[in-house]
Amino acid sequence: MDKKRNTGGMGFLSTLTIVFIVLKLCSVINWPWLWVLAPMWISIALMFVIALVAAIATVLK
Repeated sequence: MDKKRNTGGMGFLSTLTIVFIVLKLCSVINWPWLWVLAPMWISIALMFVIALVAAIATVLK
């Protein structure tokens, strides 16, 4: 049995970012660009914090 699995594509945060950008450009929302792009920088910050915690846990072992 040959099962093909598609694991690519856009995730929830990417879709949410694009929706926010479209809403901002169409003047539906009046948010600052900082908050329109928040799904991107929040996910990057979360990954950084997780990596930092993992590094600290590795050093303290």
